[in-house]
Amino acid sequence: MNRYPLWKNLLIFFVLLAGLIYTLPNFFGESPAVQVLPLRTSLKADAVLLGRVEDALRVASIKPERVALDGNSIKARFADTDTQLKAKDVLGGQLGEDYVVALNLLPRSPQWLTRLHALPMYLGLDLRGGVHFLLQVDMKAALDKAMEAAAGDLRTALREEKISYSGVSREGKTLQVKFRDAESRGKGEEKIKQGFTDYALIPKDEAGEFLLLATLKPEAEHRIQESAVQQNLLTLRNRVNELGVAEPVIQQQGADRVVVQLPGVQDTARAKDILGRTATLEVRMVDEEHQVVEGAVAPFGTEMFKNSDGGYLLVKKQVILTGERINDAQPGFDNRNNEAAVHINLDGVGARKFKDATRENVGKRMAIILFEKGRGEIVTAPVIREEIGGGRVQISGKMSTEEAQNTALLLRAGALAAPMEIVEERTIGPSLGADNISRGFNSTKIGFMMIAVFMVAYYLMFGTISVFALAVNLLLLVALLSMLQATLTLPGMAGIALTLGMAIDSNVLINERIREELRNGITPQAAIKAGYENAFATIVDSNITNLIAGIALFLFGSGPIKGFAVVLCLGILTSMFSSVLVSRAIVNLIYGRKARLTHVSIG
Repeated sequence: MNRYPLWKNLLIFFVLLAGLIYTLPNFFGESPAVQVLPLRTSLKADAVLLGRVEDALRVASIKPERVALDGNSIKARFADTDTQLKAKDVLGGQLGEDYVVALNLLPRSPQWLTRLHALPMYLGLDLRGGVHFLLQVDMKAALDKAMEAAAGDLRTALREEKISYSGVSREGKTLQVKFRDAESRGKGEEKIKQGFTDYALIPKDEAGEFLLLATLKPEAEHRIQESAVQQNLLTLRNRVNELGVAEPVIQQQGADRVVVQLPGVQDTARAKDILGRTATLEVRMVDEEHQVVEGAVAPFGTEMFKNSDGGYLLVKKQVILTGERINDAQPGFDNRNNEAAVHINLDGVGARKFKDATRENVGKRMAIILFEKGRGEIVTAPVIREEIGGGRVQISGKMSTEEAQNTALLLRAGALAAPMEIVEERTIGPSLGADNISRGFNSTKIGFMMIAVFMVAYYLMFGTISVFALAVNLLLLVALLSMLQATLTLPGMAGIALTLGMAIDSNVLINERIREELRNGITPQAAIKAGYENAFATIVDSNITNLIAGIALFLFGSGPIKGFAVVLCLGILTSMFSSVLVSRAIVNLIYGRKARLTHVSIG
């Protein structure tokens, strides 16, 4: 008789049950929603913000299905996209620039499925939509940053060579160095020529002063700007990887713009927050000489920034250290008070600069400023107790664990070479991809039905069993894509349709083997056993060759090709399980217990 042991039947049952559970969330659909997320670290998503959101919607006569606090954001669900868009405009106007107000789609899955981490699979921009950003690089800021860094390096170089100078100032793209005499200027010019090849040097005497003008060359200016765009591209890719977005599109558009497309993003507010923030870290000394007066003009050479506790501090404009010198940043805790903190590792140059600065300013306050969208906020301003070497720095202050994780993510992913501003944002709604979804679903459905009709007509009961195994294959494939939270695109749907056609081949091989054994005159039970065993080697060989092709597509392809390859490879694995194990289990249940089987329905 053909019978599976109990453990194998139980294994198949639990696999099918798990497949059903993790496929279910895809049938509940999604709710249009608006997500509100605080932009500044000093702001919180709490009951107060929840009340503000509810009041704003009530005043505008907008009725949400549900408004709830979810982590560090407020999520409001609505019945349709028209209400969602109206609510976004209302909340954006009421809450101001301190909050991100973004469109979102939230799954309608029951809570018991969510608790099991059963979530619907993502759909790509061509199916469900997603987020499209067009960001513009601030080229002036990139040049200003490079010039400020060059001015600081120039001062350091002259001091190291013990060349006397009166000061270094900057006017546009020109650095002006004042010397005490012509001899010092000559020595300085030689030194600057060696270490600052991007600058054209012009000696100038003016009002008894010995000046040396260092002007940035046009080719160097172009290189700095191009480098800023390339570094920002790399940084954005790292940040998207940290967000876990599948199949993103990040590419340069024109001389100073970058396109970012995030298909299938669930948390669009956090994506906008992470990508839109500049996360430029600067270390400066606090100006202890002047009084801080809110609303007053900052004295020459200083700037006023808001502190994390709501107060203000005057800091000097001279930048000691920037985020470019960061090798790594990890969230952690302050050993002294167990508060959330960010631990930073600096590179060699950064460690030396930080060591020198702390040695020369013991007893003074040092401000660590995090710039977000061009606005700086002082994260912490500790007093320097002693010289700090080794390249390990800690940022701590009144921040939550989640804020420490987000700050570390931004710094770890890389500092932007120049600030970027979102000049265009589109959240592509489901209506755009509805036609593609409908056509893709219909093609799969029609293909499945045609295969089912052929198999049932040609192989009768065994054909029906093959169709059931094919349905199980589709169920397990969707479940795996949902468990992996993969992004399904149009090429992915093509992969599903192709998998159905390839999967039925295995059952055709098995059925034909059983027919062949029956023609040879052996008993039906022996024919069933021989058919499955003899076809297995052929099935494995054919699927391995297809799997090799799928792996090659994944390794050497990009974007949608990778999505197609993932679906193809997963489909091959599920088809082997369903066509061999599942179909054999059903055959065993129908025919396996009959000791004297005289006939099987196989056409």
